[in-house]
Amino acid sequence: MALDSWLLDRHCQEDLPQSVLRFYHWSPGAISLGYHQREIPDRWHDLAIAYGLDIVRRPSGGRAVLHGGDLTYAVITNVNSKNRRAVYAHISEFLVKGLASLGVRLSYGQPSYNQPERVYIRDRNCFATATSADLVASDGRKLIGSAQLYRHNSVLQHGSIAIAPNYELLEQIFESNTSVVGLAELLDGTANVDESDVENLSDRLISALTDAAAQHFDVEFVDMLPPAKGLAL
Repeated sequence: MALDSWLLDRHCQEDLPQSVLRFYHWSPGAISLGYHQREIPDRWHDLAIAYGLDIVRRPSGGRAVLHGGDLTYAVITNVNSKNRRAVYAHISEFLVKGLASLGVRLSYGQPSYNQPERVYIRDRNCFATATSADLVASDGRKLIGSAQLYRHNSVLQHGSIAIAPNYELLEQIFESNTSVVGLAELLDGTANVDESDVENLSDRLISALTDAAAQHFDVEFVDMLPPAKGLAL
């Protein structure tokens, strides 16, 4: 994510910047914290050591995310509206279209009466609550959690797309059930997949999202960041 921040800096400083779409995995796995998320339980450090996880801070906001068995995406582009929710919806449309091409219908989260959107601010877990800035499956479980960072007239939007969540580890970290669903379960009806299955699903997902982004943003892709599967629009 340090590269995301660097690319955002470069984007907002150039006269004719290129927008960027990137996909990446985490090795080792990690707990990423939102930029403003300061207080975390001491036991997270013990769990990180026990499971070989990094603890990192994202340049964008939001709550903590467990990375591993997921795919992270990042979009860096110009801001054409002062309405940040409208910017989010415009960028996120390629996610909706890409997942639809795989047979997965997504909608924006709607906090329930018992879990209003402000509850999200108090919860440490990004995937514990679906806000109107998240993409959820038909049963309301969260598939994609995203966050943004603005600099001048540029925006970085990135997020985690769950493929095969580690439910046991999620419960240990956040001490509660997490309303998240993986792409493997949505496509194949099972959450029990191995690393090769996750890799194959990731490749299918990247291909579908790349095609959807090209159509939605009306661009041609130029591969400029091959080590991280980065694509410049």
